[in-house]
Amino acid sequence: MIRETEAYLPVGDPAAHAHAGRTKRTAVIFGSPGHAYVYLNYGLHHMLNIVVEEEGVPGCVLIRAAGEWTGPGRLTRALGINLSHYGVDLTDGDFQLRDGPRIEDSRVQITPRIGISKAVDLPLRFVIHEPDMR
Repeated sequence: MIRETEAYLPVGDPAAHAHAGRTKRTAVIFGSPGHAYVYLNYGLHHMLNIVVEEEGVPGCVLIRAAGEWTGPGRLTRALGINLSHYGVDLTDGDFQLRDGPRIEDSRVQITPRIGISKAVDLPLRFVIHEPDMR
């Protein structure tokens, strides 16, 4: 289950990779929703994003945590995600997203994004809050 994400907006978001326009690197973000945008961050960690806007409109969501893995680099390393997954259709095939249980809105914490230097004040990070199990 995906537990933490960050959104990157199609317009007015200088932290979004597509902010400067379509490039070879960002081409998939301008494509059909449901495809993977994978890139190498600081030459160290692969990052998995999911294209979420209609074709021609750039917008994606970074997967920061899922299952037992916290941190986008640890997540991709654990799942074996790398640049070969760039552009993969996540709605069909061996590696795909599936519907999960409905999460009550009250369990979703919304905060500013982390680990970026631009548009840091935008409340576009979404974390499922786990109830205290004590």
